[in-house]
Amino acid sequence: MMTKKYKILVCDDEKDIVDVLTYNLSKEGFIVEKAYNGQDALQKIKSDYDLILLDVMMPYIDGLEVCRRVKENPETRNVSIIFLTAKNSEIDEIKGLELGADDYITKPISIKKLLARINSLLRRKEQTSITNILKIGKIIIDIDNYEIEIDNQKISLPRKEFETFVYLAKNRGKIVRREQLLENVWGNDVVVTQRTIDVHIRKIREKLGKYADLIETIKGVGYRLREKDV
Repeated sequence: MMTKKYKILVCDDEKDIVDVLTYNLSKEGFIVEKAYNGQDALQKIKSDYDLILLDVMMPYIDGLEVCRRVKENPETRNVSIIFLTAKNSEIDEIKGLELGADDYITKPISIKKLLARINSLLRRKEQTSITNILKIGKIIIDIDNYEIEIDNQKISLPRKEFETFVYLAKNRGKIVRREQLLENVWGNDVVVTQRTIDVHIRKIREKLGKYADLIETIKGVGYRLREKDV
């Protein structure tokens, strides 16, 4: 088992299945919450869930619709979903995967197989998220979600400001010429001036607050993100 406490929502209209899964997952160290229909699940689902075990056939709102709404919501789209399906529901399985689900398990559920699939999925997710998170002292950059956190507080950067800061962060300690930023952030098809870069850097510094000095100006050339934290 991984050391992080992963949070899972188990959603199925059969109480016995929910109870069995909750017991076994809790025994493995997962934090488990329950839902018994799609409507209940949608009311509970937040971005802090790592995984949803989702039955396809449920009253009020079925699992496929729950999946669609979860994946369309920017706040929850990164939550993983494993469908729980009946053996004769191959079409539903295909639909579920097309909607963005990560995997499916057929009923009756083998606990051993389910745990293996969950651990494999979360391990892959963990490895992917590590490669897409940059840390600079007290600054955390989540590249996938276009989010920056400073001293445990999230700040909002427009897309081009965010991509400019990410490019500097990926080249930390190196001098980045204005031409490089224009080419790699704006691309060759967009006509902007080098002054545009300076304006974006000024706005980024304002939002970095006490960490503004991390971005060093190299006169006549460009910028550099300091190697040492300020």
